[in-house]
Amino acid sequence: MSLWLTFIILLVTGIAAGLLSSIAGLASLVSYPVLLLLGLPPVSANVTNTAALIFTGAGSSLSSLRELHHSRKTAWQVTTYTLMGGVVGSVLLVFAPATTFERVVPFLVFGAGVLMLWSQFRRQPPQAKTDQSSLKTVILKNIAIFLVGVYIGYFGASAGMILLSILIVTLNESFAVTNAIKNFAAFMTNILSLVIYAFTTKVYWWMVVPLGIGMFIGGYTGPVVVRHVPVKPLRTIIAFAAFGLAGYLFYTAYF
Repeated sequence: MSLWLTFIILLVTGIAAGLLSSIAGLASLVSYPVLLLLGLPPVSANVTNTAALIFTGAGSSLSSLRELHHSRKTAWQVTTYTLMGGVVGSVLLVFAPATTFERVVPFLVFGAGVLMLWSQFRRQPPQAKTDQSSLKTVILKNIAIFLVGVYIGYFGASAGMILLSILIVTLNESFAVTNAIKNFAAFMTNILSLVIYAFTTKVYWWMVVPLGIGMFIGGYTGPVVVRHVPVKPLRTIIAFAAFGLAGYLFYTAYF
């Protein structure tokens, strides 16, 4: 395959992946399999994809400044926990190959899809009271976000989808704001993870360039789309896309 054809494939893949990532956290539905098909080993495909996803985060965060300003405190709280988890996950990757997670990922993605569908039918809770029950909920939420951060640093495929599902269930914010927080937290954690990856694993930087350009375009476009489409159908589409991705990842991991 010629270099120019590979460049074009990665650019188009990046646009699609960036759009899916900034809307639903499903970049891996496109980018990760394409990198594998282009001959990259799983760990290198994962870290190269993470490097390119930084461009998605830059584009989506720039496009979501209005939503992030609206919930600046919440965005930084979520980001802090994912960053702490990202450090742990990135260090774990040095000692254990990412293939360790491959057999678990399909179930995580499937669970995220279930959470997304459940959020469609749950009744909105009343204003939280400062009691022991709400404190337990906050602690559990923060632990879940921290664990997603570990996952982002360690493997990362479909982490945005999992984080989005958790935030939709635990935050009383609009879908556009929740999605913006997810994009920003994943963006910051991917930057931190990449710094560690750069010194510990092989990143195919020449592939990052076209993939990253496409992801920036798709990432910037995603939040604009979210503001102008009905939320419930979008969540349903995301959930069933997650089921499809879970099936694909299950097949590749076990067969």
